[in-house]
Amino acid sequence: MSALSLAVRDSSTMLRRNLLHARRYPSLTLNLLLTPVMLLLLFVYVFGDVMSAGIGGGGADRSEYIAYIVPGILLMTIGGTVVGTAVSVSNDMTEGIIARFRTMAIHRGSVLVGHVVGSVLQSIMSVVLVGAVAVAIGFRSTDAGVLEWLAAFGLLVLFAMALTWVAVGMGLISPNAEAASNNALPMILLPLLSSAFVPVDAMPGWFQPIAEYQPFTPAIETLRGLLLGSEIGNNGWITIVWCLGLAVLGYFWSTSKFNRDPK
Repeated sequence: MSALSLAVRDSSTMLRRNLLHARRYPSLTLNLLLTPVMLLLLFVYVFGDVMSAGIGGGGADRSEYIAYIVPGILLMTIGGTVVGTAVSVSNDMTEGIIARFRTMAIHRGSVLVGHVVGSVLQSIMSVVLVGAVAVAIGFRSTDAGVLEWLAAFGLLVLFAMALTWVAVGMGLISPNAEAASNNALPMILLPLLSSAFVPVDAMPGWFQPIAEYQPFTPAIETLRGLLLGSEIGNNGWITIVWCLGLAVLGYFWSTSKFNRDPK
C-alpha cells in the first residue's frame, strides 16, 4: 500500500475509535450540549421580550430576538463541543494509549486526524440538535436560499475544524483532563463576549474592541447574514482569515507537540 493509502486507512480506524468513545461515554457531550440549549431557552423565554425591546428600540418581540441569537448559539455549540476534544486528547496522552500507538506500525498523524474529524462530525451533529430546538421554539430562516444554506454549512464546518485543531493543541499541553477543560474554557467564554446576544454597538465603548476583534463576532455576523439576509459586509472575509489562521496555527502547534518524543 502507498503511504497515502496507509494514512487514510489508519486515520479511518482512529476516527471509528473516537466515535465509539463518544457513543460509549456520552455524558461529556451531553453536558456540553446542554449549555447552549439552556442559554437559548433562558434568553428567549426569560429575557427575550426585554432584550428585543432594547435592541430594536421599540416594542417587545420575542420572535425577532430568537432570530437574532440563534446564529450565536450555534457557534457557541461548536465552541462547547471542542472542549470535549481537548479533554479526550489529554486523556489519551496521560493514560498511556499514545505510548502504545507509538510502538505500532501506524501512520503517526492518524491519531490527531481521527480526533479532529471526529470532533468536527460531533460539532455538526450538535449544531443540528441545537438548531432543531431553535426551530421548535420559533426560529425561522425564510430569507436563506440553497446557496446561503450551503455557505452556512461550509462556515460551520470550517469554524469547527479551526477550533478543533486549537483544542487538540490545548489537550496535548495539559497534564490531565481537568487542566484541558480549563485551558479550553475560552472556547465557551468568547461567545459570551461577542455579538451573540447583543450588538457590539450597544456595548460600552471600552468593551467594544474586545467583542469586535475576536473570531466569534465576525463568524456570528456572517452566519446571521446568511440565515437572515442581513448585511455581512467584510465579516465573511474576516471569518475566513480567522478560521484559516487558527487552523494552520493549531495544526502546526499540535503536530509539533505530538511528534516530540516523550522524555
